[in-house]
Amino acid sequence: MSDMRTVFASAASSLLDEDPLAAVVLAEISADLFAKAAARHPERVLNVGIREQLMVSVGGGLALAGLRPIVHTYAPFLVERAFEQVKLDLGHQGARAVLVSIGASYDAARAGRTHQAPEDVALLDTVPGFAVQVPGHPNEVPGLLREAVGVLDSGSTYLRLSTETNRSALPLWPGLQVVRPGRQAVVVAVGPMLSPVLDAVGDLDVTVAYATTVRPFDEEGLRALVSSQSGSAVVLVEPYLAGTSSFAVSSALAGRAHRLLSLGVGRAELRRYGTPSYHAALHGLDATGIRRSVTDFLGSPA
Repeated sequence: MSDMRTVFASAASSLLDEDPLAAVVLAEISADLFAKAAARHPERVLNVGIREQLMVSVGGGLALAGLRPIVHTYAPFLVERAFEQVKLDLGHQGARAVLVSIGASYDAARAGRTHQAPEDVALLDTVPGFAVQVPGHPNEVPGLLREAVGVLDSGSTYLRLSTETNRSALPLWPGLQVVRPGRQAVVVAVGPMLSPVLDAVGDLDVTVAYATTVRPFDEEGLRALVSSQSGSAVVLVEPYLAGTSSFAVSSALAGRAHRLLSLGVGRAELRRYGTPSYHAALHGLDATGIRRSVTDFLGSPA
């Protein structure tokens, strides 16, 4: 199975062949994966070097000129380092682009804190009009990318790729997709958290709902799922900063008594290297940690 990054590069290269308005802007990262596309479309595959702020600004300029830019690099460089350009050259100017990141929260844990970005989605929440897509499997990436490029007339999209994947892909769905029904609680698994969640709650009487689209959040779908439960407990499991989507859940259930447990990457800096699975365990985002948190929250025996 190919990884999300490779699948993305292939899908973006196909878009360049099909759509004369599609463009890709890079800052060295993944340039090798776009070498053939750059040879075919040198005017629409631009590598600005290790200048991430310039990369986003160029993407904004291309958008204002009528093109459909796909801007790509590691998450901390794309969202955090270039945040001023995202805010001003895209958001403020009304320029629309598809931002595609790799590295996720701690995929590049061996590179240290400079290559970690669990805060990315929370930061983009401060820029109006951004959709956020979090695929959980490489096979979900091409459809999400095409959708994002196809709706650029209405807004920008952040597509968050990861080396962590679910065991299998699911059909693309615009909101919450029920994977298994239950009565005691609703567990929302975002992107690559689905497989760990299913492993964690396999014998619990809970509904598991899968989300690749987290902005806009499917508030109506969540209300319907909670209404079908015997209780009103919601567990949110996100592969980035814990609590990032808590406001969306609270907004969806405003006026209805409910309990919410938000699981995700902790706010305390771990100062560790290691592997993504090692970091997931430290943050309680492996199956063992998720089960412990869910059973404690629901009052079930571990």
